Amino acid sequence: MISKNVYFITGIDTDAGKSIVTGVLARDMRARGERVITQKFIQTGNTGISEDIELHRRIMGIPLQREDLDGTTCPITFTYPASPQLAAEIDNREIDLSLVEKSTGKLLESYDTVLLEGAGGLFVPLTDTYSTIDYIADHRLPVILVTSPRLGSINHTVLSLEACRARNIEVAELVYNLYPPTSREITEDTRRYLKQYLNRTYPNAGFTEIGMQGV
Repeated sequence: MISKNVYFITGIDTDAGKSIVTGVLARDMRARGERVITQKFIQTGNTGISEDIELHRRIMGIPLQREDLDGTTCPITFTYPASPQLAAEIDNREIDLSLVEKSTGKLLESYDTVLLEGAGGLFVPLTDTYSTIDYIADHRLPVILVTSPRLGSINHTVLSLEACRARNIEVAELVYNLYPPTSREITEDTRRYLKQYLNRTYPNAGFTEIGMQGV
């Protein structure tokens, strides 16, 4: 279950819907009176304020915060829309992950919970030898994994859950993103299968469904 502290929101692939889910979760937590803020791990294909942070705020129904305007919620941006490793190479810059950690710590001075949205999936490369999952494991961050009912998602979801289990990473929540919609048969069977798999492998993890009607 989602409580207080830092949660890393990742997806089974690039288009799983992480940004929408991050905004919806933050909005719902705020509605319950919780002090929550979102953060973007690394933003590529962007200049200025992170477009994902802007989407979070629109979904949350609040304006850009001072932490957005001063870059705290997204301290690393690259111009080219690619993996962080390639985007950094194209921009001729290094990825300084200490900036992410420092920003998270700063946000926790004002908020109870930080939802840290990743870039792509668990094994998106940050360098030739270091991936997103390494950062998650090194910082012992619980994961909120975003999946969907589209064809192929069972395989990607199970692989992601097994990767977390192999690294002793806690999975706090599996979010079933119902957009874009697919057939009722696939949607219902995928839901059933993933719930059963989650109960066997991460019995304490939550299971949440989000559709466009909730955005």
